Amino acid sequence: MGRDLADAFPEARAVFAEVDDALGQKLSAIMFDGPIETLTLTENAQPALMAVSLAVMQVLTARGLRLADQVSYVAGHSLGEYSALAAAGSLSVTDTARLLRIRGRAMQDAVPVGAGAMAAVIGLDFKAVVDLAAAAAGEGVCEPANDNGAGQVVVSGTRSAVERVVELAGGRGARRAVLLPVSAPFHCSLMKPAADAMATALADATIVPPRVPVVANVSAKPTTEPDVIRRQLIEQVTGLVRWRETIDWLAGEGVTLFAEIGTGRVLSGLARRIAAGAETQPVGKSQEIEQFLEKMG
Repeated sequence: MGRDLADAFPEARAVFAEVDDALGQKLSAIMFDGPIETLTLTENAQPALMAVSLAVMQVLTARGLRLADQVSYVAGHSLGEYSALAAAGSLSVTDTARLLRIRGRAMQDAVPVGAGAMAAVIGLDFKAVVDLAAAAAGEGVCEPANDNGAGQVVVSGTRSAVERVVELAGGRGARRAVLLPVSAPFHCSLMKPAADAMATALADATIVPPRVPVVANVSAKPTTEPDVIRRQLIEQVTGLVRWRETIDWLAGEGVTLFAEIGTGRVLSGLARRIAAGAETQPVGKSQEIEQFLEKMG
């Protein structure tokens, strides 16, 4: 993870070194060489994903991308919102790495291992999944966590309640419902202890107005106000990731090109299915960086 960027670009190596220094740990060595079981621990995975995204951004910037002039908005899904804020200059790379390490540990520790779960429901709209979660809530906490759009909604909560959603979904018209291989029930009220931990951590973090507006997960609207950003990052821990609404809003503002910066292509696929006619560009590998820079002129 990230090794090709480090091998090809000094700017990427500098970001990985800054993250290592911030955490007091050779996270980059785990990213490059594993073991995968250590990398996928929430407390490592969150800063690692951010590090790759910010490494790509530094490479793009060094090669002429003018964020404030060429990009209208930035947004990130869940932990990606921190990457988006750092890319826009609202948070430093060092503070972002430290915050994500705290966030990962706090989210993991908020609920005993095995007590919570998450499940993806495919083929139902958001309102139908809200009703489905309510029908399962007699078993415990069950809440929508990610409204990803394109008929994909994730629920989160007490394991027995989430398992009940999986049992009920087919009878409510879902094409499929499946438990997700996650270590905790993210983005639901069970994460309140983690939200409290982030309130403390964010109180000490320096947040400045971003160079371009950041569309927040909890509101699906842009903001540049540091106090609002701080509050929304706390709310995000327990709140719904409104990704469908985010892409809808961006498309409504005239955005036609969505660049997915960092690892993966999942968000590109969602954007194409949510916003008719949207053009997407994954930007995570050397060749993709060159393609994107050519596209941006």
